[in-house]
Amino acid sequence: MRSVVLDTETTGMPVGDGHRIIEIGCVELIGRRLTGRHFHVYLQPDREIDEGAIAVHGITNEFVQDKPRFKEIAEEFFEFIKGAQLIIHNAAFDLGFINNEFALIKQQDRADISEHCSILDTLLMARERHPGQRNNLDALCKRYGVDNSGRDLHGALLDAEILADVYLTMTGGQTNLSLAGDGSEGDSNGRQQPSAIRRLPAERQRTRVIQATSEELAAHQARLAIIEKSAGAPPLWVQLEQPKAEA
Repeated sequence: MRSVVLDTETTGMPVGDGHRIIEIGCVELIGRRLTGRHFHVYLQPDREIDEGAIAVHGITNEFVQDKPRFKEIAEEFFEFIKGAQLIIHNAAFDLGFINNEFALIKQQDRADISEHCSILDTLLMARERHPGQRNNLDALCKRYGVDNSGRDLHGALLDAEILADVYLTMTGGQTNLSLAGDGSEGDSNGRQQPSAIRRLPAERQRTRVIQATSEELAAHQARLAIIEKSAGAPPLWVQLEQPKAEA
């Protein structure tokens, strides 16, 4: 399963008033693991950005003056998301703007992205799991213990990265497993590419058992508690061990 966690920033809202996308941020997941690949671009919207929107994301009219227009990056963006499961918080908002951008450049075959990608709306998922509670991204970060201390303003790429952590934690997965190491190289557009897997010679492929430290065990128990709270029940392996313990 290839997934793309996506977020946008815009000149304002709603899209029906002629507002446009000014930032797109995407991060890639394969098999529920962060690959290190991402798509990120700022855009010239050919209209003024509302003051209220600037207060939210901090992107000014002066900043986007020399940025590309959507038509210049449309093909690369489409190729990045095509065929993936799009994970979006409040998908109706972002998809409305994305579909509009493709329609404006007369690419009607792409003016409904749901025909090319499956959609998972984490806002709807959160509302089902936590009815009657706040379910914006900041609230979910607090609820699931995801660090968002660097999020003073909204930003499409930063929010996509945070949402990836929230989604993986909310659905019981691990969040910091990346195929790309710290030393991974970027492609011609500055995006990280997965590092090649280095395999040891057969004579050196001996299993080493490294015991967890007390701090690691404590962190593990804390994560299990988060999973249990989210799922409403202990992890399956804990449930399977309980009868043995009682016996």
